[in-house]
Amino acid sequence: MTHKAEAVANYNFNPADKLLLDTNIWLLVYGPQKPVDKRVAVYSQALSNILAAQSHIYIDVLIVSEFINSYARSKWKLVAPHIKEFKTFRKSADFKLVAQDIAADIRQVLKHCTRVDSGFESLAIDTLVDEYAAGDFDFNDQILANLCKKDGLKMVTDDGDFKSRGIPVITANKRLLV
Repeated sequence: MTHKAEAVANYNFNPADKLLLDTNIWLLVYGPQKPVDKRVAVYSQALSNILAAQSHIYIDVLIVSEFINSYARSKWKLVAPHIKEFKTFRKSADFKLVAQDIAADIRQVLKHCTRVDSGFESLAIDTLVDEYAAGDFDFNDQILANLCKKDGLKMVTDDGDFKSRGIPVITANKRLLV
């Protein structure tokens, strides 16, 4: 089944919506961003609309993990570009404040969400690995797309990789809206 992506700016969120916000959305709203990135305002407004509509937001451990790891690596490049290895940065005094910021922001994210399990034990893992081997899909995205299918969730994302994944997508990414 194919789904046409819907524009986040025009989407009327409602209490019946069951949404999975992709890591990139949480990073745009709560993570370190570039000040000129127009997507920050778009997705911040979308989150405000979601909360006002009392839509249901779900989150999986993959999203939490990606958020924490991406945020940490972004801050490493900003705070300590002189440290050549990420693991060395993680052991440094500079990282302690970064880790506290990340923990505070992920707590903010989690306040809005209901935790859900991706169902790894029941995934058709051989099929996912075969799809991954073809080189066309990110493995975590495959798992999240399956989660959306399994639980009837709509994906809010800016990631073009979710085109043709057979799930409802809400986005500001023009490549997904064509």
